[in-house]
Amino acid sequence: MNIRRAQDRDLDTIIALLHQVCDIHADIRPDIFIHGGTKYSKDDLREIIVDNDRPIFVAVDDSEKVLGYCFCQYKETAGSRCIKPFSEIYIDDLCVDESARGQHVGQKLFEFVKEEAKRRGCYEVTLNVWEGNDSARAFYEKLGMKPKETNMEIVVNPHL
Repeated sequence: MNIRRAQDRDLDTIIALLHQVCDIHADIRPDIFIHGGTKYSKDDLREIIVDNDRPIFVAVDDSEKVLGYCFCQYKETAGSRCIKPFSEIYIDDLCVDESARGQHVGQKLFEFVKEEAKRRGCYEVTLNVWEGNDSARAFYEKLGMKPKETNMEIVVNPHL
């Protein structure tokens, strides 16, 4: 398995994986997510893959088949009177194809991103996990991640 930046030739597989991710989230939160949807269109992806501040890394097998991806964003916090300035890599989305799960693809993508963060001098790697996605949370905790802050909600119009 190799990890590299996504290319135009990977777009169809990335779109298929985006469908898988959206469906997982729609199963957990059908009040927010739409089954069969995707976070990005092909045109969006074409813009993202050339943006050095928003790289998409893909894990590929020996035949260059995409097994999973990791959408990243480099972020800078300028700091304030009570917060130190720092940089981070935010993992916007990480997905392993259903057919490749259990092969440590996600772990290898995550380790690659950690090394990229170190190389770029980032303080941390962050991501968000939706409540109810217990397997994702357990996966990230196994990799050493821990909660940094909690985003809370109260639904005031449940029928919208």
